Amino acid sequence: MTPHNASGPSRWSDLDRPPLNATALRRGLLHEGGLWTSVDVVQRTGSTNSDLVARAGAAEEGAVLVAEEQTAGRGRLDRRWTAPPRSGLFFSVLLRPAEVPLERWGWLPLLTGVAVATGLSRAAGVDTALKWPNDLLVTVGGEERKAGGILAERAGEDGVVVGVGLNVTLRADELPVPQAGSLELADAVSTDRDTLLRSVLRSLETWYDRWRAAGGDPVTSTLQETYAAGCATLGRQVRAELPGDRALVGEAVAIDGDGRLVVATAEGTREAVGAGDIVHLRPA
Repeated sequence: MTPHNASGPSRWSDLDRPPLNATALRRGLLHEGGLWTSVDVVQRTGSTNSDLVARAGAAEEGAVLVAEEQTAGRGRLDRRWTAPPRSGLFFSVLLRPAEVPLERWGWLPLLTGVAVATGLSRAAGVDTALKWPNDLLVTVGGEERKAGGILAERAGEDGVVVGVGLNVTLRADELPVPQAGSLELADAVSTDRDTLLRSVLRSLETWYDRWRAAGGDPVTSTLQETYAAGCATLGRQVRAELPGDRALVGEAVAIDGDGRLVVATAEGTREAVGAGDIVHLRPA
């Protein structure tokens, strides 16, 4: 049982969930010529994305904002994302990819997915799959579960804030929905959030630098093929819930050069989906 004090739960009461070490994170991530320029850890906020978008005008590229608890975290379509304090990684980064044409900025959430999956594979020993466009999946008891999500938002004329929410130590009785998962439930070899965050941000820096150096070209940077290789949506029967109450059912066959999901229908047509909710249909 979690001990309580007179004024409610103590922030030190859950010893399995130590606080992040901001000093050690800065020491490990901030270096001359590197992407990351500041790392701030706050105890509690509504949404790290909203906070960083609001301060983007005065912030340098590479600002990182991490929250121990998010009370109004948002996913796509304004879905809420909540979790107990210190049970996950909830962070946002400010990017200004001036070298990349605007029409290629749509790759940023997919790039972040690749970077997070790569970083978690190294640091947590967990095979993380990507559900197009921005969900992070882990396997729990032989079943695919959503353990995280990514949200990118414009910040002024020249910036993008990319936010990541990831369930790390959520236990089965704490899951917001039965279909959710966490690194702990997926038998991660490590759930040390300092280690995981450093690994993910280093991976993100590597991928972002590579993509930026290629002018955002998804082929030259190998982003397109790497995303496709780790995408659990490809080869599946899917239903795409499209804007205007339209649905498209078919096989997800490719990720195109704009990062869109190409769906082949039973009627023999192919349609590239740029926005929408994707449901993985179970095999018949």
